[in-house]
Amino acid sequence: MTTTQATPRTPVQARFSFLRIALALQPLTVFVQAVSAGLLLSTEYGELLHSAGARVMYGASMLYLLAAVLAWKPGGGSPKAVGYASGFLVLASVQVVSGIAHLSSVHVPLGVLMFGASLVALVRR
Repeated sequence: MTTTQATPRTPVQARFSFLRIALALQPLTVFVQAVSAGLLLSTEYGELLHSAGARVMYGASMLYLLAAVLAWKPGGGSPKAVGYASGFLVLASVQVVSGIAHLSSVHVPLGVLMFGASLVALVRR
């Protein structure tokens, strides 16, 4: 009888899966924000959900930057992910500021751009 042993995953592979999970959170959190924006317009609790979702989306952006740095520096991955994650964090910052300032003419199109960009990055990864 022969048995096959599974090869253990290396830390580099684990970091890349952490990076992929962090990247997958981006479009998910932005989509939840779009849904909560609709609730903001139609329900009394929509503002609370949209505000909480903004914090989650911003946290997901910071998590993605952390995952990109961990995959790049010690893991030997591509520095491109760090550039994208940094850019997305800047966009998320502008998104939060424009939302607080009630600048819908910036806030809404930027949200659409962020959703599209995060989907493109996820598909390319």
